[in-house]
Amino acid sequence: MPLNSQIADVLANLPAPPEGPLDPVVMRAGEEDQVAPVSLRLPLHAVEDVVAGEVPVRIYTPAAADSYGVLVYFHGGAFFLGSVSTHDHVARNLAKETGLKVISVDYRRAPEAAFPAGLDDCLAVVKWVADNGDALTWNGQTLALAGDSSGGTFVAAVAALAHDEGFDRITHQVLFYPSLDLDFDVDRYASLRHNAEGYGVETAGLKYFNSFYFDSGADAADPRVSPIKREDLTGLPPALVITAEFDPMRDEGELYGERLQKAGVAATISRYAGANHGFIQNFSWIPEYHKAFEETAAFLRSTGE
Repeated sequence: MPLNSQIADVLANLPAPPEGPLDPVVMRAGEEDQVAPVSLRLPLHAVEDVVAGEVPVRIYTPAAADSYGVLVYFHGGAFFLGSVSTHDHVARNLAKETGLKVISVDYRRAPEAAFPAGLDDCLAVVKWVADNGDALTWNGQTLALAGDSSGGTFVAAVAALAHDEGFDRITHQVLFYPSLDLDFDVDRYASLRHNAEGYGVETAGLKYFNSFYFDSGADAADPRVSPIKREDLTGLPPALVITAEFDPMRDEGELYGERLQKAGVAATISRYAGANHGFIQNFSWIPEYHKAFEETAAFLRSTGE
Protein backbone atom coordinates (compact mmCIF):
# COMPACT_ATOMS: atom_id res chain seq x y z
CA MET A 1 0.00 0.00 0.00
CA PRO A 2 1.16 3.63 -0.36
CA LEU A 3 2.50 5.75 2.45
CA ASN A 4 -0.32 6.64 4.83
CA SER A 5 -1.93 9.85 3.56
CA GLN A 6 -1.79 11.58 6.95
CA ILE A 7 1.90 10.82 7.26
CA ALA A 8 2.49 11.97 3.69
CA ASP A 9 0.75 15.28 4.40
CA VAL A 10 2.96 15.93 7.43
CA LEU A 11 6.15 15.07 5.54
CA ALA A 12 5.16 17.29 2.64
CA ASN A 13 4.88 20.29 4.95
CA LEU A 14 8.08 19.81 6.92
CA PRO A 15 10.54 22.70 6.61
CA ALA A 16 13.76 22.04 4.74
CA PRO A 17 16.59 20.95 7.05
CA PRO A 18 19.17 23.63 7.80
CA GLU A 19 22.29 23.63 5.69
CA GLY A 20 25.69 22.82 7.13
CA PRO A 21 26.87 20.30 9.73
CA LEU A 22 24.42 18.82 12.22
CA ASP A 23 24.53 20.59 15.58
CA PRO A 24 23.44 18.29 18.43
CA VAL A 25 22.80 21.13 20.87
CA VAL A 26 20.57 23.04 18.47
CA MET A 27 18.74 19.90 17.35
CA ARG A 28 18.09 18.79 20.93
CA ALA A 29 16.73 22.21 21.83
CA GLY A 30 14.42 22.09 18.84
CA GLU A 31 13.08 18.71 19.94
CA GLU A 32 12.49 19.86 23.51
CA ASP A 33 10.57 22.88 22.24
CA GLN A 34 8.03 20.50 20.69
CA VAL A 35 7.26 18.64 23.93
CA ALA A 36 3.63 19.06 25.00
CA PRO A 37 2.89 20.66 28.38
CA VAL A 38 2.09 18.26 31.21
CA SER A 39 -1.56 19.34 31.20
CA LEU A 40 -1.99 17.92 27.70
CA ARG A 41 -0.32 14.57 28.31
CA LEU A 42 -2.02 11.24 28.90
CA PRO A 43 -2.81 11.12 32.65
CA LEU A 44 -1.53 8.21 34.72
CA HIS A 45 -1.66 7.26 38.37
CA ALA A 46 1.87 8.58 39.01
CA VAL A 47 4.88 9.89 37.10
CA GLU A 48 8.12 10.62 38.96
CA ASP A 49 11.74 11.38 38.18
CA VAL A 50 14.27 9.47 40.29
CA VAL A 51 17.86 8.30 40.07
CA ALA A 52 18.41 4.58 39.52
CA GLY A 53 21.83 4.05 41.03
CA GLU A 54 23.62 6.76 39.05
CA VAL A 55 21.25 6.97 36.08
CA PRO A 56 18.28 9.38 35.92
CA VAL A 57 14.99 7.67 35.05
CA ARG A 58 11.32 8.56 34.84
CA ILE A 59 8.91 6.05 36.36
CA TYR A 60 5.34 5.76 35.05
CA THR A 61 2.78 3.96 37.20
CA PRO A 62 -0.42 3.30 35.21
CA ALA A 63 -2.85 2.65 38.08
CA ALA A 64 -2.92 1.81 41.77
CA ALA A 65 -1.99 -1.82 42.44
CA ASP A 66 -0.22 -3.97 44.99
CA SER A 67 2.50 -4.97 42.52
CA TYR A 68 3.50 -4.51 38.91
CA GLY A 69 5.40 -6.05 36.09
CA VAL A 70 8.10 -3.68 34.88
CA LEU A 71 8.99 -2.50 31.38
CA VAL A 72 12.31 -0.66 30.95
CA TYR A 73 12.12 1.72 28.00
CA PHE A 74 15.03 3.12 25.94
CA HIS A 75 14.12 6.13 23.79
CA GLY A 76 15.34 6.58 20.22
CA GLY A 77 17.25 9.44 18.62
CA ALA A 78 20.28 8.10 16.72
CA PHE A 79 22.20 7.87 20.01
CA PHE A 80 22.56 11.66 20.26
CA LEU A 81 18.99 12.96 20.20
CA GLY A 82 15.83 12.15 22.14
CA SER A 83 15.21 12.25 25.87
CA VAL A 84 12.76 11.05 28.48
CA SER A 85 10.82 14.25 27.75
CA THR A 86 10.65 13.96 23.95
CA HIS A 87 9.47 10.36 24.32
CA ASP A 88 7.30 10.93 27.38
CA HIS A 89 4.13 10.26 25.38
CA VAL A 90 5.52 6.92 24.18
CA ALA A 91 6.26 5.80 27.73
CA ARG A 92 2.83 6.93 28.92
CA ASN A 93 1.08 4.95 26.20
CA LEU A 94 3.18 1.89 26.95
CA ALA A 95 2.22 2.10 30.62
CA LYS A 96 -1.48 2.60 29.89
CA GLU A 97 -1.80 -0.19 27.33
CA THR A 98 0.39 -2.80 29.05
CA GLY A 99 -0.54 -2.06 32.67
CA LEU A 100 3.15 -2.34 33.53
CA LYS A 101 5.23 0.13 35.48
CA VAL A 102 7.41 1.77 32.81
CA ILE A 103 10.90 3.02 33.61
CA SER A 104 12.25 5.36 30.92
CA VAL A 105 16.04 5.65 30.96
CA ASP A 106 17.78 9.02 30.60
CA TYR A 107 20.97 7.43 29.33
CA ARG A 108 24.10 9.37 28.40
CA ARG A 109 24.22 10.38 24.74
CA ALA A 110 26.87 10.70 22.07
CA PRO A 111 29.07 12.49 21.25
CA GLU A 112 29.70 13.91 24.73
CA ALA A 113 29.65 10.48 26.38
CA ALA A 114 32.17 7.95 25.06
CA PHE A 115 30.90 4.55 23.93
CA PRO A 116 29.60 2.44 25.63
CA ALA A 117 28.29 4.93 28.22
CA GLY A 118 24.68 4.94 27.03
CA LEU A 119 24.57 1.17 26.69
CA ASP A 120 26.11 0.75 30.14
CA ASP A 121 23.43 3.04 31.61
CA CYS A 122 20.65 0.98 30.06
CA LEU A 123 22.04 -2.30 31.37
CA ALA A 124 22.65 -0.78 34.80
CA VAL A 125 19.01 0.31 35.11
CA VAL A 126 17.75 -3.17 34.20
CA LYS A 127 19.91 -4.66 36.95
CA TRP A 128 18.80 -1.90 39.34
CA VAL A 129 15.18 -2.96 38.84
CA ALA A 130 16.00 -6.52 39.84
CA ASP A 131 17.96 -5.32 42.86
CA ASN A 132 15.24 -2.91 44.02
CA GLY A 133 12.13 -4.92 43.34
CA ASP A 134 10.57 -4.32 46.76
CA ALA A 135 10.90 -0.54 46.54
CA LEU A 136 9.44 -0.63 43.02
CA THR A 137 6.64 -3.04 44.03
CA TRP A 138 7.84 -5.27 41.18
CA ASN A 139 5.98 -8.55 41.02
CA GLY A 140 9.24 -10.43 40.45
CA GLN A 141 7.90 -11.82 37.18
CA THR A 142 7.72 -9.58 34.11
CA LEU A 143 10.86 -7.56 33.40
CA ALA A 144 10.51 -6.46 29.79
CA LEU A 145 12.63 -4.19 27.58
CA ALA A 146 11.32 -1.90 24.86
CA GLY A 147 12.94 0.69 22.63
CA ASP A 148 12.40 2.53 19.36
CA SER A 149 15.00 3.05 16.63
CA SER A 150 18.39 3.39 18.37
CA GLY A 151 16.55 2.50 21.56
CA GLY A 152 15.76 -0.78 19.84
CA THR A 153 19.48 -1.19 19.24
CA PHE A 154 20.01 -0.88 22.97
CA VAL A 155 17.24 -3.40 23.67
CA ALA A 156 18.92 -6.05 21.53
CA ALA A 157 22.38 -5.25 22.90
CA VAL A 158 21.27 -5.22 26.55
CA ALA A 159 19.41 -8.51 26.15
CA ALA A 160 22.54 -10.09 24.69
CA LEU A 161 24.92 -8.63 27.29
CA ALA A 162 22.65 -9.69 30.14
CA HIS A 163 22.49 -13.22 28.71
CA ASP A 164 26.27 -13.38 28.44
CA GLU A 165 26.63 -12.24 32.05
CA GLY A 166 24.17 -14.86 33.29
CA PHE A 167 21.54 -12.27 34.22
CA ASP A 168 18.36 -14.16 33.40
CA ARG A 169 15.61 -11.89 34.71
CA ILE A 170 14.68 -10.26 31.37
CA THR A 171 11.45 -11.84 30.19
CA HIS A 172 10.66 -9.98 26.94
CA GLN A 173 12.20 -7.64 24.39
CA VAL A 174 10.22 -5.29 22.16
CA LEU A 175 12.02 -3.56 19.29
CA PHE A 176 10.19 -0.79 17.43
CA TYR A 177 11.74 -0.27 13.95
CA PRO A 178 15.21 -0.99 15.36
CA SER A 179 18.55 0.04 13.90
CA LEU A 180 20.45 -3.24 14.12
CA ASP A 181 23.17 -2.92 11.48
CA LEU A 182 25.07 0.35 11.44
CA ASP A 183 26.93 -0.67 8.28
CA PHE A 184 24.91 1.49 5.89
CA ASP A 185 26.11 -0.03 2.62
CA VAL A 186 22.99 0.34 0.47
CA ASP A 187 23.56 -3.07 -1.09
CA ARG A 188 23.14 -4.86 2.25
CA TYR A 189 19.34 -4.53 2.43
CA ALA A 190 16.78 -3.86 -0.28
CA SER A 191 14.89 -1.44 1.96
CA LEU A 192 17.92 0.86 2.08
CA ARG A 193 17.38 1.38 -1.65
CA HIS A 194 13.61 1.08 -1.96
CA ASN A 195 12.94 3.48 0.92
CA ALA A 196 15.95 5.70 0.39
CA GLU A 197 14.15 9.01 -0.10
CA GLY A 198 10.90 10.72 0.71
CA TYR A 199 9.88 8.93 3.89
CA GLY A 200 11.28 11.15 6.63
CA VAL A 201 14.46 9.23 7.44
CA GLU A 202 16.60 8.90 4.33
CA THR A 203 19.33 6.36 3.65
CA ALA A 204 21.89 8.99 2.67
CA GLY A 205 21.45 10.72 6.03
CA LEU A 206 21.97 7.67 8.22
CA LYS A 207 25.76 7.93 8.26
CA TYR A 208 25.58 11.60 9.23
CA PHE A 209 23.11 11.06 12.06
CA ASN A 210 25.06 8.10 13.41
CA SER A 211 28.43 9.80 12.97
CA PHE A 212 28.15 11.19 16.51
CA TYR A 213 27.94 7.64 17.85
CA PHE A 214 30.93 6.58 15.79
CA ASP A 215 32.84 9.66 16.93
CA SER A 216 32.21 8.58 20.52
CA GLY A 217 34.00 5.28 19.88
CA ALA A 218 31.25 2.99 18.56
CA ASP A 219 32.34 0.51 15.87
CA ALA A 220 29.75 -0.74 13.38
CA ALA A 221 31.42 -4.16 13.38
CA ASP A 222 30.87 -4.56 17.15
CA PRO A 223 27.74 -6.64 17.98
CA ARG A 224 27.04 -4.24 20.84
CA VAL A 225 26.65 -1.54 18.17
CA SER A 226 25.19 -3.68 15.36
CA PRO A 227 23.39 -6.52 17.19
CA ILE A 228 22.64 -8.34 13.94
CA LYS A 229 26.35 -9.18 13.78
CA ARG A 230 26.07 -11.36 16.89
CA GLU A 231 26.58 -14.93 15.73
CA ASP A 232 24.77 -16.83 18.49
CA LEU A 233 21.25 -15.65 19.28
CA THR A 234 20.18 -18.71 21.25
CA GLY A 235 18.84 -18.23 24.75
CA LEU A 236 17.67 -14.64 24.26
CA PRO A 237 14.27 -13.50 25.60
CA PRO A 238 11.10 -13.74 23.51
CA ALA A 239 10.96 -10.85 21.07
CA LEU A 240 8.47 -8.66 19.26
CA VAL A 241 10.04 -6.84 16.30
CA ILE A 242 7.82 -4.12 14.86
CA THR A 243 8.87 -2.63 11.53
CA ALA A 244 7.54 0.04 9.17
CA GLU A 245 6.85 -0.58 5.48
CA PHE A 246 8.57 2.63 4.33
CA ASP A 247 11.62 2.52 6.59
CA PRO A 248 15.15 2.18 5.15
CA MET A 249 15.97 -0.02 8.18
CA ARG A 250 12.97 -2.30 7.73
CA ASP A 251 14.82 -5.29 6.32
CA GLU A 252 17.53 -5.48 8.96
CA GLY A 253 14.87 -5.56 11.68
CA GLU A 254 12.97 -8.32 9.95
CA LEU A 255 16.13 -10.30 9.27
CA TYR A 256 17.03 -10.08 12.94
CA GLY A 257 13.61 -11.42 13.86
CA GLU A 258 14.05 -14.29 11.43
CA ARG A 259 17.47 -15.08 12.88
CA LEU A 260 15.99 -15.12 16.37
CA GLN A 261 13.35 -17.57 15.19
CA LYS A 262 15.99 -19.83 13.64
CA ALA A 263 17.89 -19.72 16.94
CA GLY A 264 14.83 -21.07 18.75
CA VAL A 265 13.72 -17.76 20.24
CA ALA A 266 9.97 -17.08 20.31
CA ALA A 267 10.04 -14.06 18.02
CA THR A 268 7.18 -12.24 16.31
CA ILE A 269 7.79 -9.95 13.32
CA SER A 270 5.08 -7.38 12.66
CA ARG A 271 5.27 -4.95 9.73
CA TYR A 272 3.01 -1.88 9.81
CA ALA A 273 1.74 -1.09 6.33
CA GLY A 274 1.89 2.51 5.16
CA ALA A 275 4.10 3.54 8.08
CA ASN A 276 7.52 5.17 8.12
CA HIS A 277 10.44 5.15 10.52
CA GLY A 278 9.51 6.88 13.76
CA PHE A 279 5.78 6.23 13.58
CA ILE A 280 5.56 5.13 17.23
CA GLN A 281 6.86 8.50 18.35
CA ASN A 282 5.43 10.73 15.63
CA PHE A 283 2.19 9.17 14.42
CA SER A 284 0.74 7.02 17.19
CA TRP A 285 -2.20 9.45 17.25
CA ILE A 286 -3.34 7.69 14.06
CA PRO A 287 -5.53 4.80 15.32
CA GLU A 288 -4.02 2.15 13.06
CA TYR A 289 -0.55 2.94 14.42
CA HIS A 290 -1.61 3.30 18.04
CA LYS A 291 -2.31 -0.42 17.71
CA ALA A 292 1.44 -0.98 18.09
CA PHE A 293 1.01 -0.31 21.80
CA GLU A 294 -1.90 -2.72 21.94
CA GLU A 295 0.13 -5.33 20.07
CA THR A 296 2.94 -4.86 22.58
CA ALA A 297 0.53 -5.44 25.46
CA ALA A 298 -0.87 -8.56 23.80
CA PHE A 299 2.66 -9.89 23.20
CA LEU A 300 3.58 -9.41 26.84
CA ARG A 301 0.41 -11.17 27.98
CA SER A 302 0.73 -14.04 25.50
CA THR A 303 4.20 -14.95 26.68
CA GLY A 304 3.22 -14.75 30.31
CA GLU A 305 3.69 -12.31 33.14
